[in-house]
Amino acid sequence: MNSEADRVADLAGRPLSALTRRDVALALLTAPSEDALGSLPGIRRGLLAAGNPLSAVFWTSAEAILHKINDDVATVGDVRTWLEATGTEPNGIIGLHVWDEMSERSQLAAEMHTRLVSHLEERLAAGETDPDLLAAADPAACQAYIELQERGMTSALPDGRVPMDVLLDEKDEEFLAEWDAADADALAATRGLLDRVGDRPLPTEDLRRASARLRQDMARPGWPGALLIECGGLRPDELPADDTELWLRLAAGVASPQGTDDWGAPDAGDGDSDEAESELAAICAIDHFDWLAAITALAEGGPGTAASAADLAGYVRDYDPEDPEDPDGGEPGEPDEPDESDDDEPDGFYLSDDDEDEDLTMESLFLPVTSLWQVLGAIDDDERLTALGWWGLPEAMLRVWAPSGGARD
Repeated sequence: MNSEADRVADLAGRPLSALTRRDVALALLTAPSEDALGSLPGIRRGLLAAGNPLSAVFWTSAEAILHKINDDVATVGDVRTWLEATGTEPNGIIGLHVWDEMSERSQLAAEMHTRLVSHLEERLAAGETDPDLLAAADPAACQAYIELQERGMTSALPDGRVPMDVLLDEKDEEFLAEWDAADADALAATRGLLDRVGDRPLPTEDLRRASARLRQDMARPGWPGALLIECGGLRPDELPADDTELWLRLAAGVASPQGTDDWGAPDAGDGDSDEAESELAAICAIDHFDWLAAITALAEGGPGTAASAADLAGYVRDYDPEDPEDPDGGEPGEPDEPDESDDDEPDGFYLSDDDEDEDLTMESLFLPVTSLWQVLGAIDDDERLTALGWWGLPEAMLRVWAPSGGARD
C-alpha cells in the first residue's frame, strides 16, 4: 500500500499504471508545497512499482518547482510553464482563445478542454510529443506542441463542431451580453444625471452654423471631415437633411465610431489612414466609466466648463459614481479650495507616479475626442464647453447607450 501514489490515482481517476505527468503535477499542486515535496519519493516508488516510472527529468523538474513555490519565488508563469511541459496540459492561450481558470470555465469550455487533453494524451502515446524536450524548453519541441494543439482545436469533431470556432463564438456572446449590460447601466446613470441637471436648451442658431460647417468639412477630403464620416458611419452623399439628426449622429459617432471603411479610398493617403486608425483606436479604448465621468462633469458644470483632454482625464480620476455630487461644493471643472494645512501635513493629497501615468494615458485617449468636439462646436477654441455641447453631448451619449440608438424617452 502506497498512500501518496494512491492519492494521485484517486484524484486522477486512473490506475497507477495509466497516470500521466499531468495527473501527477496536478495532484502535487493541490497540496501544500512542503507536503508535496515530502510525498515525491513515495509517489515515485508507487509509479515505479506499477511499471509507470515517468522520467528522471520530470521528477527533477517537479522537485525544482515545488522548492520555488515553497520559497515563495515561483511565479504563476513558472508553474504554468512546468504544467504545460507535461505534454498533455493545453497552453493557456491557443490562437485567439484564452482558457479561463477551471472554476470559471463554462460547460462548453470544460468539455473542449477535456477533449483537447484527451487528444494530447493520444498524441503523447503515439510518440508525437517528448515531454523531456518540453521541460528543457527546446524551441522546436515547444513549437511543435503548440501546432499540435492548434490542429486539434481547428479540426472538426465527429458532430461537426470545430472547438476553436464554438469557443470564440461563446466568448463573443458573453462579451456582447456584458457590453449590453454596461450600456444599460450607463444609460440609466445618464438619464439620472440629466434629471438632476434639468433643462438644457437647444441653441438653434449655434446648431445651424455648426451643421453648415460640418457639411462643408465632409464634402472635402482629409481631416476633419473624413474622420467624422468614419466615426458617424456616414457617406458624404447621404448626410441627414435635418441639422439636429446630423449633429447628434456625428457626436454619437465620436464616442462610438461606426466606420465606413472609406479610408482606403483614393483621396485618403496612407499617412491619413494610419493617423485615423490610431485616433479611432484611442477613442475605442475609452470605456463606459470614462465617458460617464466626463459627461457628468460637463453636464453638471454647464457652458464654460473646462473640457481639454487633460481636464477630462482629471474628471475620470476623480469620478465617484456612488456620489455624483461634489462633496466640497465646488463647481465641476474647477479645482477645490486648497487646505491651508496641506503644506504642513505630510499626508496631504498628492499624485503618485502611477496616478500621473494613468492621467497621461487617459489624456492621450481623449485628445482625438476633444479635437473632434471642437470641430463639432461642442467646445470652443479655449477648450471649454459651449452651449451647443452642453445640450448635445449628453444627448449623443444617450444615443450611444440606448438599445435602439435613440434619444431619451
